[in-house]
Amino acid sequence: CKCNFISFIFLSLGTGSNILSALQDLFWLLKSKAEKQLQIISVLQWVLTFLIMGIACTLILMYILCTDCWAIAALYLAWLVFDWNTPKKGGRRSQWVRNWAIWRYFRDYFPIRLVKTHNLLTTRNYIFGYHPHGIMGLGAFCNFSTEATGVGQKFPGIRPYLATLAGNFRMPILRDYLMSGGICPVNRDSIDYILSKNGSGNAIIIVVGGAAESLNCTPGKNSVTLKNRKGFVKLALRHGADLVPVYSFGENEVYKQVIFEEGSWGRWVQKKFQKHIGFAPCIFHGRGLFSSSSWGLLPYSKPITTVVGEPITIPKIDNPSQKDVDFYHSIYVDSLIKLFDKYKSKFGLPETEVLEVN
Repeated sequence: CKCNFISFIFLSLGTGSNILSALQDLFWLLKSKAEKQLQIISVLQWVLTFLIMGIACTLILMYILCTDCWAIAALYLAWLVFDWNTPKKGGRRSQWVRNWAIWRYFRDYFPIRLVKTHNLLTTRNYIFGYHPHGIMGLGAFCNFSTEATGVGQKFPGIRPYLATLAGNFRMPILRDYLMSGGICPVNRDSIDYILSKNGSGNAIIIVVGGAAESLNCTPGKNSVTLKNRKGFVKLALRHGADLVPVYSFGENEVYKQVIFEEGSWGRWVQKKFQKHIGFAPCIFHGRGLFSSSSWGLLPYSKPITTVVGEPITIPKIDNPSQKDVDFYHSIYVDSLIKLFDKYKSKFGLPETEVLEVN
């Protein structure tokens, strides 16, 4: 029976080149399926990191303190106290971590692209304004906290620092993981240090809209929270750091969110969280782990294209007036709108699409 089965397979496939072609097709299908699974795993680990790693690591550390292995946890806590201010001083990036193969699978899941429009001088420092926030800022992370899209090759000599909530750096293990990618706290101490005591060629990426913007992100909507966000402009003036508008087409497409109307109880709760904790809890969903038609935590595999615009030269003013801040803020807003209008049709949006600035 076994011989008859083998004979049947060979008769079905034919001989020579037909067999080789069939084997090549089978290998390609297996490889393609394996790559897709690796892409899903790479994205899932980041989503879980974003949502629960900080809390999980804190609980595990507390548990270890109550076991016979308490000395391990005690040593780490001693190290934590000693290393507490490192995030405020540029962190501790690791090129090895930034070049992990897992980030290339992460990139290819969507896929994510980084588009350079102008050169950046290594003799200057920069503040990138990243828009929009989306739910998790997936484009910001992949493009600037990893080398998956080639940020180091496209902007040689520029060190990117993605700024995120300072509270993340109070979480054990998570803080070290974030710092390894070049992520820093989005507070004045950290930004002042990088822009004034870390030489030139630094680029701090600030997701300007923050938690407030994440509450309004939904597929098909291109809006940014920017009108009253002027602190990043003041920082740029104080340090003479050039401003660079960055827009990520597709960032709002990867998750679907329940949007609460202004004045509703849901929006009230979100704003309270935002005010007192720094982030706003969103009710969102993506696709399931095993099926794209089911609900789950995985983002939808929609393309994200991040376009880095032309730098705006900013003078150094130690104590900028409100007039100075307003002037350069208006230039920045105009530059962001022009960037959006120039590239919107290239990345799937109609010419009639307008960027909403709130």
